[in-house]
Amino acid sequence: MEKLKMHSPNLTDGNIARIRELFPGCVTEAHDENGTLKLAVDFDQLKQELSDSIVEGPQERYHLNWPGKREALLTANAPIAKTLRPCLEESVDFDTTKNLFIEGDNLDALKLLQETYLGKVKMIYIDPPYNRKKGNNLIYRDDFVGNTYDYLIKSNQLDEDSQRLVSNTEANGRFHSDWLSMMYQRLKLSKNILSDNGVVFIAIDDNETVNIRRLCDEIFGEENFVGTIIWKNVTDNNPTNIAVEHESIHVYAKSKLSLESVWKSQLSDIKDVLVKIGEKLIAKHKNLDELQDAYLKWFKENKSQLSTLDRYKYIDFDGIYTGSQSVHNPGKEGYRYDIIHPDTKLPCKEPLMGYRFPKETMAKLLSEEKILFGDDHNKIVELKVYAKDYEDKLSSVFELDGRTGPYDLKELFPEAKKVFSNPKPVALLERLLSFSTADTDTCLDLFAGSSTFAHALMNLNIADGGHRVFISIQYPEEITSSNKESIEAFDFCKQKNIKPNIAEISKERIRRAGKKIKDEKEQTVSGQGVLLYAPTTIDTGFRVLKIDSSNMAEVYYTPDAVNQVDLFNAVDNIKPDRKPEDLLFQVLLDAGVDLSLTIRKETIQGKTVFFVDENALVACFDTDVNEELVRELAQLRSYDMPIRKIVFRDNGFVSDAVKINVEQIFRQLSPGTEVKSI
Repeated sequence: MEKLKMHSPNLTDGNIARIRELFPGCVTEAHDENGTLKLAVDFDQLKQELSDSIVEGPQERYHLNWPGKREALLTANAPIAKTLRPCLEESVDFDTTKNLFIEGDNLDALKLLQETYLGKVKMIYIDPPYNRKKGNNLIYRDDFVGNTYDYLIKSNQLDEDSQRLVSNTEANGRFHSDWLSMMYQRLKLSKNILSDNGVVFIAIDDNETVNIRRLCDEIFGEENFVGTIIWKNVTDNNPTNIAVEHESIHVYAKSKLSLESVWKSQLSDIKDVLVKIGEKLIAKHKNLDELQDAYLKWFKENKSQLSTLDRYKYIDFDGIYTGSQSVHNPGKEGYRYDIIHPDTKLPCKEPLMGYRFPKETMAKLLSEEKILFGDDHNKIVELKVYAKDYEDKLSSVFELDGRTGPYDLKELFPEAKKVFSNPKPVALLERLLSFSTADTDTCLDLFAGSSTFAHALMNLNIADGGHRVFISIQYPEEITSSNKESIEAFDFCKQKNIKPNIAEISKERIRRAGKKIKDEKEQTVSGQGVLLYAPTTIDTGFRVLKIDSSNMAEVYYTPDAVNQVDLFNAVDNIKPDRKPEDLLFQVLLDAGVDLSLTIRKETIQGKTVFFVDENALVACFDTDVNEELVRELAQLRSYDMPIRKIVFRDNGFVSDAVKINVEQIFRQLSPGTEVKSI
C-alpha cells in the first residue's frame, strides 16, 4: 500500500522538473553527498541553451544582490517535516467555519500551504516588521542549514524558540541583508499560492521601500507592478528634517494582464442600489415634495449602511444626488468670475483659490441646473452630483487618520488601555479588500499582528453580502513587561489568564470582532435598520491550526537508519502524543485538500471514521481494523458517488492478511477509490 510522504513539497524538485520539460538535455543524473543517484541540472549545457541571453562571470549587470540571497532561496525551496495541529478549544465554530488562523512561523505556514492553496488565493496582505534602525522589532528565523536532507531531519525536531530567533538591530552588520532574506523567502512562496488574477499588498515605511520594490520586481516582474498607494495617516510630531506623514502600500499582481480593467469597490455596488431605489420612487411619485419625503424616510433607515455615500440625501426627477461637492480649486489658483445668485441678484461668494471649472464649463452646469445655491449670495455654490454619475476608483493617495486604528481596538477591548502599539485602521483594510476581492475569494494575511485584516474582511462581508474567507498567520511572539510599549498588553494577558504572546491577543480580537458583527446584524434584522445586503449566514468563526513537528516519528522518514536493537521500539511510526485529528490534518496537507472543508466524525463498527466533505476523503486511524469494516467503507456512497480517497494507519490492521487484502477489496467494490496509508 502506497504511503503518503507527510512533509511539504520539495520546490527544487519541481523547478528541475520544469527545466526538464523545456530542456530535457539539461537534466542529468548525478550522485548526491550520500552517494545516491538523483536528477540534477547540467548548468554548462543550460548556459549553452541560453547562450543568447546568459550573463557570465563578473560582467556588469542590473540586479539585486545581498549576502545570504542564495541561502535564502535554498531555504525557501527546502521541504519541512512539519504539520498543522487543530486546536478545537481555541477555535470558533470549528465544524462550519471556512476561516483559518495559523499559529507559527509564516515561512513554515507558506510551505505547508503550497499544495493545498496553489493558485487559489486572490489577495495577500503583507504588513511585515518594519526594519527600523532604532528598534529591535524584526524577528526572523536563523536556522538555515545548507543541506536539504539535513534541513528536513532538523525540521522534524522541536526546537527551543529562543535558540533560533534573533533581533535585527542596527549593530548587526547584515541589517538590510537579513531583512531582505526574510522577505525574499516569503514572497517567493506567496507568489505560488496567488491566483492568476491575484494581487499582493505590501505595507512599508521609507526604510525598506526601495528594497521591497526591487525585490518584488525580481519575483513578480516589473511589468506586474500595479502601483503604490500613499496612505496619509498622521502628522509626525517629532520630525528631524521632514515630517513623515505617510506610509506606502506597494501593489503587485501575479499577472497584471489578468486583472480587471477597473477596480471597483463596494461603494460602486451601493451606488447601484441608490440608483435603483431612485428609479422606483420616481416611478411611484409625481410630486417633488412627496418624492423627497419618501426618499428621506428610506435614507434615514439605511444611512448607517451607505458608508461615505451617506451624503447622497436628496432626490429629484433625474435621480438621487448630493449637494455637498465642492467647486473650489484645491492647491493652486483657479478660475475667477462671478456667479449671480438667482434671488439676491448679487455675485456669490468665491472659493478661496477660485473655481475649478473654466467659465464656459460653469455656464453649462448652470444651464443643466447642476449648481446648487445657498439661501443668499454669502454661501459658496455647490456642485450637484447624481449617484448614477458616481465612480469610486482606487486612488494612489488615501487619507485616513492612523489614530483610528487604536480607536477600533479600544472599542473591542474597553478594559485595556492599549494592547497593540500601532494597529492599522479597519477602514484602510476594508478599502483594499473591497477593490481587489469579491464574493468567495480567499485572502491571506501573512503577518496577522492585531488581526485588523480579519476584522475588516468580516465587516466587508456583512456590508456587501460577500463570503470572503481569511487565512491569518501569526507567530506566538512572547510579550514581556520589560518595556513601556508592551507592559499594558502583558498585564491584559495576565488578567485574562491567557499566554502573553501576540497570537493570543490576535485570536481574541477576531473573537470579539466576530461577536460584535453578529450582534449588530441581529439588531438590524430585528427591525432597528434595513440591510442593503442580507447574507443568510455570516462566518465569524475560525479554525485554529498550530504549526508543530510532524506527527510521524523519525523512523517514518529514515527507516533505513533504524538499528536492529531498536526495531521493536520503532513498530509504531506515529508519535504517542498525537490525536486522530492531528493525523487527519497532516493527511489533508499531504493530499492538497482544502483545510476549511467540513469534517464529520462517525463511529462505524466501534471505530472512529472521519469524512471530509462527505466522500472527498475518508480516514480511519484506529488500530485493529478488520476486513468487515474495510468492506463496509468500500461500499459507502454519498450522492451515489464512491469515496475518492481513503487513508488508514499503516500498522492499524488486525493482521497482515487484512492489510494485504485492503486494496483488492476496494478494487472490487469501489475501483475509483485511491487507497493510502501513513
